[in-house]
This record gives sequence, C-alpha cells and structure tokens, in this order.
Amino acid sequence: MNVEQLAALALGWLARGDNERSNARPLSDVLVLQSASPTPLAATLYEPVACLILQGAKDVLLGEATFRLRRGDVLVVSHDVPVNSRITTARPGEPYLAVILALDTHLLRSLYDEVGRAARDARAEDDGAPALAATAADPQLIDAVARYLALAEDDVAAMALAAAVRREIHFRLLMAPNGSMLRSLLRHDSHASLVATAISHIRAGYRETIAVPELARSVGMSPSALHKHFRAVTSTTPLQFQKDLRLLEARRLLMAGQHTVSDVAYEVGYESPSQFSREYTRKYGAPPSSELRT
Repeated sequence: MNVEQLAALALGWLARGDNERSNARPLSDVLVLQSASPTPLAATLYEPVACLILQGAKDVLLGEATFRLRRGDVLVVSHDVPVNSRITTARPGEPYLAVILALDTHLLRSLYDEVGRAARDARAEDDGAPALAATAADPQLIDAVARYLALAEDDVAAMALAAAVRREIHFRLLMAPNGSMLRSLLRHDSHASLVATAISHIRAGYRETIAVPELARSVGMSPSALHKHFRAVTSTTPLQFQKDLRLLEARRLLMAGQHTVSDVAYEVGYESPSQFSREYTRKYGAPPSSELRT
C-alpha cells in the first residue's frame, strides 16, 4: 500500500459519524490527525511516537533545529521533549493529514536480539543525537502502518494479528536511517536510556525543586555528563525542561478557565505568582491573564 492509499484509509476514519472530525483513534496507540488550515507556532510536549505525514506539511522546532516534514516523511521521537510546531501546508480540499503511532520502549528492547549487530553497534551513533529524527518513510513501513490501521476494522483479526504487525512497525522504525536513537535505547546503560530515566524523574516531580546533582546520581551519571547528554538529546537543560513542563501545564489549566493566575502558579510549582507571570510571558509572548476566559 502506498501513501495515497494509506491517506484514503485514514480519511475514512475521520469521516465516520455525522461530521468529519479533526482526529480519530482507530486503535489505542494510533491517532489520525487532520487540519484544514495552517496553524500558528505553538509549544507542546512530544512523547515517543512515530508521525507519518500523509498530506500537507509541518515544521517542528527543537532548540535551534527545524524539521520540515512533507508528504511521505516520518518523524521519530525517541524521548519526551518540549518542542514548537506548526502546520504549514493545509487547505479544506486537501487537509494536513498524519498518522501518529505511540512507541513502546519495552517492545523496542524486546527486539534487541532480532536487530543484532546493527543495534549492538549503535553506541557511536547515539553520541550527540537528538530525540527527533526525520526521513522519507520506507515503503515497507508505510505498508505495515496501513495493515495495522486496517486491523481496526476487524476485532477478530486485530486480536490475532495486531501484536505481530505492531512489532513489525517497531522493527522497521529501529532499522530505518532515522532509527539510531531508538537503537541506542535498546541498551539500558546507554546515554539515551539514562537521559530517558532522568526525564521520567523530572516529569514525575516537575512541581518540586530539582537538585541536578541528586538527579544525576539517581540515574548513575555525573552532573556534567547528565547536562551534556541531556542537552544533546533534548536541546535543553534539566532545569529548563522542568520549566517548560510547568508552563505547558499552566497554559492547559488557564485555558480550561477554572483557576486564577495565582492558583495556577502554585499548582504547577511556582512559589511566586509574579515570577510565574514573567516566565509565562517570556515563553508565550502574552501574560497568563490573557488566557483566562472572560
């Protein structure tokens, strides 16, 4: 199956029901997403996923790097990372369209023996590699994603075949040109794995004060090594990563319209609402009060 056929399959899921939807979830780990118009640059948190672009175009910014994704490209995200993204090409008759597959690190590690030397020799590849990598999708990957999506139509077939097709997709992502960071995650002692563990600690306690030396000890690295490899993967530092998490959650709470600015500041871990307002304004270009519903 090619990109056009997979796009038709994805659009079929979006067109179900009385109204065409902006997204659909045919399977628990698959999201089909569309947009009929370009979107402004927005901050968000990417979790480990593979994003296959079927129509339109999108830019994703990680630090100073910009990933320009077009039809037929696949973006692989190996770690939780704060990014800025925007849809750049979309129109009503030909919307931006993507299939997003959540990645399973346990499944990736279970493939260690199958990928053999290509995975075991990945140590040199992971030094300095960022958490995002993009390339043109291999036709075999597109076909596997299409077969996986098609299984959502048949519960019996899904029970029998979904696990095998899902495993195939992970294998093909591992062996793809942009799979070096995923391959490095196969080793529990790799820099990539240690950074992933540090990110998990930060996410679990993002409201609390972070002591970087203590965080480094908890993952078995020196503070300088943690800083070096954390920045290589995420393009930011552990403290800035925590700040981004706080501000993203703050924006979500403010836009929900159920909290005051001060309440939100304390909720996400700030001790000073004025400091929160300054940092929020610096990140989003407008004060937090502007997000409140009137």
